[in-house]
Amino acid sequence: MPFKSKVIFITGASRGIGKAIALKLAKDGARIVIASKSVEENPKLGGTIFSAAKEIEEAGGEALPVQCDIRFEDQVSNAVAKTVGKFGGIDILINNASAISLTTTEKTEARRFDLMHDINVRGTFLVSKACIPYLRKGSNAHILNLSPPVNLQPRWLANHLAYTLSKYNMTMIAMGLAEELKKDKIAANALWPRTTIATAAVQNLLGGEALMKMSRTPEIVAEAAYYILSRSSGTCTGNCFIDEQVLTEEGITDLEKYSVVPGARLYNDLFL
Repeated sequence: MPFKSKVIFITGASRGIGKAIALKLAKDGARIVIASKSVEENPKLGGTIFSAAKEIEEAGGEALPVQCDIRFEDQVSNAVAKTVGKFGGIDILINNASAISLTTTEKTEARRFDLMHDINVRGTFLVSKACIPYLRKGSNAHILNLSPPVNLQPRWLANHLAYTLSKYNMTMIAMGLAEELKKDKIAANALWPRTTIATAAVQNLLGGEALMKMSRTPEIVAEAAYYILSRSSGTCTGNCFIDEQVLTEEGITDLEKYSVVPGARLYNDLFL
């Protein structure tokens, strides 16, 4: 149980991939900070920081639900202070919170552009900055950003430029921090799924039930995150991981259990 009593700060952990990672680590007895905005349930999204905390504790972990909009530095500072006040430090940061709008340039309103960059880029930067002093004192400290490998071939930029820019920036933050924090033995990596994942974003924004049936469950990303975060922070840094790749390296090749519909044709992710 490599994560027993480890303090893990996860943004956007009230639902989806963030919550799946939290539950996976909670089974080891980890201390999970759920830093998310949701305190009242949205029927289209599901989950709040409090419902996630209950599930984490039922899974065997400790939970600290903190309402936090990572666009605002004071809220980030408050969430980190509450974490350190309750658990004494931070060992792992997972930058999972993200906003998405798959629109072409002409159809992307300025407010949507700003929202994606405020959350995906600015928020990831601010949370990382606030956690670094405590990660330096942590045990096998890791930063993991949920973002895709950067590919500058034009076709990857063409269809939803604003969103792509914001997600590539999350990856660039991870790569930059990997080099900057190497001397401190704080690892920084990016992780992305090969297929679409059955989340509220896929349900509501991408393809509805049809695409959900061609997707994998969030648990495959959680499994990959578990193995990445188990590796030595002194050597496992500066990587853009794909979930399948990580599991293959761990000897896990039968991935059928992660399919929403076993045997169904899977839909490749937008960035792969």
